[in-house]
Amino acid sequence: MPKKIPLRQCLGCREMKPKRELIRAVRSPEGEISLDFKGRKPGRGAYVCKSADCLRLARKARRLERALSCAIPDEVYERMEGEIAANE
Repeated sequence: MPKKIPLRQCLGCREMKPKRELIRAVRSPEGEISLDFKGRKPGRGAYVCKSADCLRLARKARRLERALSCAIPDEVYERMEGEIAANE
């Protein structure tokens, strides 16, 4: 029997994709927002495709803020866009 591949929904394009193809945005127990490229950091997570377009769509619709249940400052979004651009 083949191994089951976990799927997650991208907050930008709203497509279901394998977990390994997405980047996890994490709100740590201390309230800090960061990107988790390995998928192992503790805290509340939300998933976005590895493209700046999906992050832009999620930001415009405030989907990350709803998923992580907190307000996200503009500096955090800019840092996230920079990290995604560096990893592309």
